[in-house]
Amino acid sequence: MRGSSEVEETRVLDSWILLAWLKRQQPGAGIMRDLWRKAYAGRVRLVLHCVNLGEIFYLTAKLKNLDAAEMLLQRLQGMPVEVLSVSDSMVFAAARLKAQHRISYADAFAVVTAIQIGAQLVTGDPEIRELGARGVINVHWAGR
Repeated sequence: MRGSSEVEETRVLDSWILLAWLKRQQPGAGIMRDLWRKAYAGRVRLVLHCVNLGEIFYLTAKLKNLDAAEMLLQRLQGMPVEVLSVSDSMVFAAARLKAQHRISYADAFAVVTAIQIGAQLVTGDPEIRELGARGVINVHWAGR
C-alpha cells in the first residue's frame, strides 16, 4: 500500500459495508467511497478478513452468477484493502464470540479481526452495532 507511514487509522470492513457499496445503498455506499478515497491516498488502512470476502463472493454468485463473483474478486484484488487469512486462533476466537453473542459466524470473524488489530469495524449490521453498545467492539456505524 502506498504511503503506509502516513496512515492515520485502520478500519476493518465487514460484508455489510462492502455489499452496501456494491449495491449503492446509502449511507453505507457513501461512507465506503470516502474510505476508498482515503485508502488510495494512504491515509487509512483497510482490512477485510478472508471469511468475509468469501461471504461477499458467495452472495454475489447467488444473486448474480459465478462470473460476476469472480469479476468482483478480481476488482477487489486491485484495490487498497488487505485481506487477512484464517488462523487457528481466529477460528476459535470467532467461535467463542459466536457462542456468546447473537451474530453470524462470518460477522464474528470481522469482529475478532477488529478486536485483535485494535481497529474500528465499519458496518451497518444491527447485531454488530449492539456489540458496540455493549463495549465489545468499536463500531464505525454506516447504517441508518
